[in-house]
Amino acid sequence: QFPLGRRLPCDIYWHGVSFHDNDIFSGQVNKFPGMTEMVRKITLSRAVRTMQDLFPLEYNFYPRSWILPEEFPLFVDEVRMLRDSDPSWKPTFIVKPDGGCQGDGIYLVKDPSDIRLTGSVPSRPAVVQEYICKPLLVDKLKFDIRLYVLLKSLEPLEIYIAKDGLSRFCTEPYQEPTLKNLHQVFMHLTNYSLNIHSGNFIHSDDANTGSKRTFSSILCRLSSRGADVKKLWSDIISLVIKTIIALTPELKVYYQSDIPAGKPGPTCFQILGFDILLMKNLKPMLLEVNANPSMRIEHEQELSPGVFGNVPSPVDEEVKVAVIRDTLRLVDPQKKKRKDVHSERQDVDSRRSKANIGCNCFWCCRCQAPEQGPEEPLPAGPAALPSLCLKQVFPKYAKQFNYLRLVDRVAALFIRFLGVKGTTKLGPTGFRTFIRNCKLSNSNFSMASVDILYIDITRRWNSMGIDHKESGMCLQAFVEAFFCLAQKKYKSLPLHEQVASLIDFCEYHLAALDEKRLVCGRG
Repeated sequence: QFPLGRRLPCDIYWHGVSFHDNDIFSGQVNKFPGMTEMVRKITLSRAVRTMQDLFPLEYNFYPRSWILPEEFPLFVDEVRMLRDSDPSWKPTFIVKPDGGCQGDGIYLVKDPSDIRLTGSVPSRPAVVQEYICKPLLVDKLKFDIRLYVLLKSLEPLEIYIAKDGLSRFCTEPYQEPTLKNLHQVFMHLTNYSLNIHSGNFIHSDDANTGSKRTFSSILCRLSSRGADVKKLWSDIISLVIKTIIALTPELKVYYQSDIPAGKPGPTCFQILGFDILLMKNLKPMLLEVNANPSMRIEHEQELSPGVFGNVPSPVDEEVKVAVIRDTLRLVDPQKKKRKDVHSERQDVDSRRSKANIGCNCFWCCRCQAPEQGPEEPLPAGPAALPSLCLKQVFPKYAKQFNYLRLVDRVAALFIRFLGVKGTTKLGPTGFRTFIRNCKLSNSNFSMASVDILYIDITRRWNSMGIDHKESGMCLQAFVEAFFCLAQKKYKSLPLHEQVASLIDFCEYHLAALDEKRLVCGRG
């Protein structure tokens, strides 16, 4: 550990909180610039909402959300309209402070008028979401899933998902929300840091029991009841890939700001914690994404009256040790030098597969595996490690999801016209240059109209409290302006086709401009 930094370079830097924990210029670091900001509740909600505008059916795994306090009037109006159109709709809403963690400040309400808009709330923005009232229950208890996802690379995009995760249980039997039970946090909130203080919390060394279990134990249980576990995993993989596709455009803006192209700098990877709730029909819903998921493998327990101490947690250890071990194996800078050892390992794995040891499935119910004979000894050294618990899902399934990456292409246009390296906001000159180079101004859309569009959208986004360190148009504002231009130019198409058409139009004119400059340069 080097709390004051280190002068000599390293292969891998493991930062505790963020990319900026230390100044580094080479090697690999386990944090992406901007990730902490991107997975905050408001920023995540905005990123997913942009994708919901483009692809509403593909992004229906995230609850309907509003941002407080700025969208409170909109929230009240939309709830009133929905109630008028469907009198039987009796929703519950959950309010989550933007910067909160470990369940801090979360509460449930039945009516918009019950939301606390006084005191410190204006200085502490929040997201209000429709509460999922019909979750899947196990032993009459509500639970959520913590899955570990490795974002190994942004460009090209490379995503891995751990084959096992944690299931965190509430500690009071679940009942649908009523005015009487809204405040019973041990019934409604699955946060481990809250439920550990309940008298009903059960510490268990068994992965199949207790208030924290392995996700694979839940899958085994569902499988034994005839549930389609393969489809559930497929839906979870889809949710993870789509969520990261929503986050990557702005992450790329942060990345080019901290690590400009052509300059020496580290490469990045990061372990993310995805919190997922299963509905009664086994549909996975995204609750939130954690940039710094806890990797503790112990818990605090009362050893004797009034005496507390840390004791090992076998469930945490089983899942988390594998995640960190295999992350290091995947980013290991020396692994290319060990191809011969790897091929030897593959030979052993091949012989094992003939003996029915292991499985090529994404998930294998170990409790249903046949009894095995003694394992064949493995070669000494690195090859003796277990098979990877992290499975690649992208680019493996890229063909199924690449059509969703429209905002990525919009972000590439934004980055091209930023001008000064290291900035994250587009100035008025850069916006005008974008319009000119892409041939978007005409008699119906003059440069004066371009300036008005820039000023109006930039001013509104800046009034929302979006990063005031720099002046100019942030990526979200540019995306809004781009959508506005697409709707003006291609009026009869659905929004995602309008945006795709305008991207193609811009990329065509920019490619022609680049070719012209190349020819002039040769001349």
